[in-house]
Amino acid sequence: MNPTIPSPLDDIILTIETLKSESRYTEARQTALQALSKYTDDYRIYEELADIYIFEENLDKAEEVISYARALHPESGTGAYLEGYIAVARGDFDRAISILTIANTKFPNNAEIIRNLGWSYVMRGEISRWLGLLRRAYALAPTDIMIINDLGVALMASWAEIEARELFKKSGHTVWLGAIEAMDS
Repeated sequence: MNPTIPSPLDDIILTIETLKSESRYTEARQTALQALSKYTDDYRIYEELADIYIFEENLDKAEEVISYARALHPESGTGAYLEGYIAVARGDFDRAISILTIANTKFPNNAEIIRNLGWSYVMRGEISRWLGLLRRAYALAPTDIMIINDLGVALMASWAEIEARELFKKSGHTVWLGAIEAMDS
């Protein structure tokens, strides 16, 4: 096989990614399930399917499917991220930290992995560690609203209200800015 020519599976994955980016999850899921009938041993299709189930808020199915992907390819950084995300969503923060740390070593500059890792630390009460991770995530993705929210909350929890206020002003985030101003009253 010529590595410069996309395989049919690469085209299928691209189609699934496109459908997900257009919020067409039912079609993306159907495409992934159809692909699995032919490519039963390709971990990437299972990862795509798990991601779709996460978007559809079906964590049970996402967890089931990601376990297949991880069994096929335990070294996958994407699989580690998805498994870690599910752990965060389920409130299993010790497990999330363990898994997301692996994903972070595979994708060290992925702002979403860093944000979820940071959130897991804060839920364990390690706010200063969370703040450091969120500052790094913000440097990587300064317009990501989830990162801005989490960083602002971490700043407020760390009594850095002035810095939180400046962050929310800069980002135009009026909801949290209003919350800070209400606290001042």
